[in-house]
Amino acid sequence: MVERVGDVVQLLFALLDDRERQFQEGFLSGPPPLGPGAPAVDRLRSFLHALADHVAAQQTLMLAAEAASPAARYTSGPYPAMHLHVSMLLRELRPDADAAVLAHLLLAPFVPSLFHHLTAERGVTPEQIKAGLDELIGV
Repeated sequence: MVERVGDVVQLLFALLDDRERQFQEGFLSGPPPLGPGAPAVDRLRSFLHALADHVAAQQTLMLAAEAASPAARYTSGPYPAMHLHVSMLLRELRPDADAAVLAHLLLAPFVPSLFHHLTAERGVTPEQIKAGLDELIGV
């Protein structure tokens, strides 16, 4: 049975992989403000907004992947890359802050189960999540 769980998790991540790669290409090398060339605050805001749209579009698969292996989110390729990206932007914005911890906190609303709880169960729209994140980062 352990092998089947591993197979399910691998299948779910494989299904998510193409869109995750496209999303990463956007924030690593796409046009500003999501990609390089914009001020850090604009890139961070653009990234968080794009991530909200990305999670909303992939919510069903992301929920299934989280249910199959909750801790895999933090060790799979996409999360560490997103965490590093947000940490780098935060270091530029707030050199004296603990950018690594702040990055985890800014990424927390995108845990699939919390995002689902907010949107499906509490009626919060992705636009409201974006507005809340704007308030947190001060834009």
